[in-house]
Amino acid sequence: MKQDAMALHIKTFENSDFSENIFVLWRDDAPKNDRGMLPCVVVDPGLEPQEAIRFIQDRPLAVEAILITHGHCDHIAGIDAFVRFWPEAEILIGAGDRPKLTDPEENLSAYFGLPITVRAEAAPLADGQTFTRAGLSLRAIEIPGHSKGHMVYELLETEPPAVFVGDVIFAGSIGRTDFPGGSTRQLLDGIRSKILTFPDDTILYTGHGPATTPGKEKKNNMWL
Repeated sequence: MKQDAMALHIKTFENSDFSENIFVLWRDDAPKNDRGMLPCVVVDPGLEPQEAIRFIQDRPLAVEAILITHGHCDHIAGIDAFVRFWPEAEILIGAGDRPKLTDPEENLSAYFGLPITVRAEAAPLADGQTFTRAGLSLRAIEIPGHSKGHMVYELLETEPPAVFVGDVIFAGSIGRTDFPGGSTRQLLDGIRSKILTFPDDTILYTGHGPATTPGKEKKNNMWL
């Protein structure tokens, strides 16, 4: 049975640095926490988390979980800022990218002269693992190629379908594969077998730039 689409909210915040997208997800019909607040999920808190933090505080919502698509610095730099306000928030990341959180060279921040080390603990996710946070049912799907343990997050039981794809695919393009652990072959194989097999109207919330759909990318993406 599909969940009530009217109850689901997805708010996007774009960072000026790297034009990276932070997403805040919540449901009006989710069970409230012990303080009477609606829980929410944050996806990829990047270098400029302040606007998203103020939005959550003003609603008010409470961050129950932080989902990380991959461990590059522009997607993880704001984790500790969120945890300062919501220390109970659970951090979830693909097992293959978990080491990047504490290694500035692996998360690429060292190359920009601003090494980032996430202090908060994170729990690893396995390919295909399903879980529920803040009343949202999700599935983690591993698609390496841009980074070793890159996960995309499928929102289950929503209409139209929705997937948070990080830096796997963009509107008209795909993720870079020239970083350590990158592989164009793996990335394209994963896109074709795990992204383009979603219904054509699935909303792909990308890590940079506007959302797109598999239908649009089949027609317009030169890489595919």
